[in-house]
Amino acid sequence: MIPNDPAMLLSYMNLKLRDCYPSLEAFCEDTGEEMQKIVDKLSQIDYHYDGEKNRFI
Repeated sequence: MIPNDPAMLLSYMNLKLRDCYPSLEAFCEDTGEEMQKIVDKLSQIDYHYDGEKNRFI
């Protein structure tokens, strides 16, 4: 289960994307998490996924 707090989620997602997954899509396929739910939660704190960098910035 992913963190619910946006700041904790940001840290968790960037760690997973850096160390384990080549893309947000790959993370979601592997874990069964909803991509839009993650994107929406992180947009609340003005972070957006950058596919080129494979991280939320």
